[in-house]
Amino acid sequence: MDFELTDEQKAFRETLRAFVDKEIVPVATEWEHSGRYPAEIVDKMKQMGLFGLSVPEAYGGMAADMVSFALVFEEIARGWMGVAGTIGSHSLACWMIARHGTEEQKRRHLPDLASGTRRTAIALTEPGAGTDLQGIQTRAVRDGDHYVVTGTKTWITNARHADPLPVLVKTSIAEPAHQGMSVLLVDPATPGFSVSRDLPKLGYKGTETCEVVLDEVRVPVSALLGGVEGRGMQQVLGGLELGRVNIAARAVGVAQAAYDAALGYARERTAFGQPIADFQAIQLKLADMATEIQAARLLTYWAASQADGGRRVDMEAGMAKYFASEVALKATLESMRIHGGYGYSQEYVVERLYRDAPLMAIGEGTNDVQRMVIARALVSGKGKVGW
Repeated sequence: MDFELTDEQKAFRETLRAFVDKEIVPVATEWEHSGRYPAEIVDKMKQMGLFGLSVPEAYGGMAADMVSFALVFEEIARGWMGVAGTIGSHSLACWMIARHGTEEQKRRHLPDLASGTRRTAIALTEPGAGTDLQGIQTRAVRDGDHYVVTGTKTWITNARHADPLPVLVKTSIAEPAHQGMSVLLVDPATPGFSVSRDLPKLGYKGTETCEVVLDEVRVPVSALLGGVEGRGMQQVLGGLELGRVNIAARAVGVAQAAYDAALGYARERTAFGQPIADFQAIQLKLADMATEIQAARLLTYWAASQADGGRRVDMEAGMAKYFASEVALKATLESMRIHGGYGYSQEYVVERLYRDAPLMAIGEGTNDVQRMVIARALVSGKGKVGW
């Protein structure tokens, strides 16, 4: 049993950490508050090859192992969680194309996506269907060598930069519903495709989150992911395991940033003639934060290492995402309490971390859904706890 990163992973982490500390941390608060898009940071991530995280080497990607994948999102989210979003849904979509796409689809899309020349995203959620993906209403009706797609998708990260945009649709009205669901790789330049609005958000700023309207968009049959109808739900669920490791790692990064800020502040702030770090009440908070963050980190990297074994990790990824996101919520609030009034001020980083943390308890399936996934795995015998 080895709880250490490999030498390659350690070197990769140090490269990421230096990039975050130099390029992201100094500007994150100002840019987040002003609503500025982090174009310069995105360009540097392209140069580092981070848009090719989940793309096979044969198509110009990094083909990163899952632990290294998690390292990326932990470190970037430590600096600015919104920036992590620009490569989060992109990496999920790239993984889906690499795993399920036809050879022609891979050759057409993956090299440009790996370099960041083009970017992508994933369009699943609808105004009336989020947790219950089988309830989506977006239809794709076959018309000769095209599908005619009509529907609305919402909460789409990278919506204005996605080319192509994988869209979960119903290609038939089948029972059970998942058998009629497919994924289409939609060209955003196609007539009838539009980004209708940006969604106002509490946090997770920097990257755009939008509503997308498809009004009789004609999509060639060759854009059907994998070339076979009815496999969309299976393709998406596999990708969401990757997405939950991503979210868990982001949560760890946000929690770590909250802890670092709290510890630094507690050492510097004085009250009654001594640093508040000397007070037992503050020490107990710091001890709880540190212990829970490290537990979340270990759970996240355990799930990632299990995924590297090539098997389904719906229970493991669900555990990591559920626990780590709850830790992030608690850690950011405790950090704010340690900061006192300053924690409520936009002059300190903790207020941004506090606003970013709730998304991790919602994104990639709410934590109640994760608990259901975990419980079903345990009851069915497909998952277990212990040796």
